[in-house]
Amino acid sequence: MIQVVIFDMFETLITHYHSPLYFGTQMAEDAGVPEYKFQALWRPTEHERTIGKLTLEETLEIILKENHCYSELLLKKIVEKRIAAKEECFRHLHSEIIPMLSALKNKGFLVGLISNCFSEEADVIRKSELFPYFDAVYLSYEQGIQKPEEEIFQRCMDGFSVKAEECIYVGDGGSDELETARKLGMEAVQAAWYLQEGTTQPSKRKHDFFQVEKPLEVLNFVDM
Repeated sequence: MIQVVIFDMFETLITHYHSPLYFGTQMAEDAGVPEYKFQALWRPTEHERTIGKLTLEETLEIILKENHCYSELLLKKIVEKRIAAKEECFRHLHSEIIPMLSALKNKGFLVGLISNCFSEEADVIRKSELFPYFDAVYLSYEQGIQKPEEEIFQRCMDGFSVKAEECIYVGDGGSDELETARKLGMEAVQAAWYLQEGTTQPSKRKHDFFQVEKPLEVLNFVDM
């Protein structure tokens, strides 16, 4: 019997693509640095930023100093714009996200979150209106490991004291998360409500998994 519903955060509960983006391209522009030079230093830090080895501020300081344009004011400006962009994502939720989370809680299900995230995203997640709905939260930045490593899923299950077959995992499919959840024995379904064909979103439809077109349809899986 299903007891726990575990969600991914980005492109599942929230999306970057319903509000202005502030990724490497935009940061490079604000820094006055050619994008290829900025990205050459930014992209290789993704893993260390995801597992808590580097903060946004530390990474940007390295990049700005390497490109001879560092100032505290410029660093502050870029950091604030990056955080604001992440906060903006939570203002463009699918209309059924909160009703879905509320319904799950009212039905007595435990709700978990497993998310790959950076330092600035961890803070925004914990301050968001969605955070109170989670009974347990496992963020890669805080855990020191990231999806698709099985360990972060196992920590979540251990935290709830449940077996894999008592869990449903709902995610957009990035980072091979669905494959890992299924391998461990969870029911894994793909959240398709934010997926947009022909965009720069990293995930595409995975037709070997059940796909959920609207958040409230998640309830159909837990009531089975």
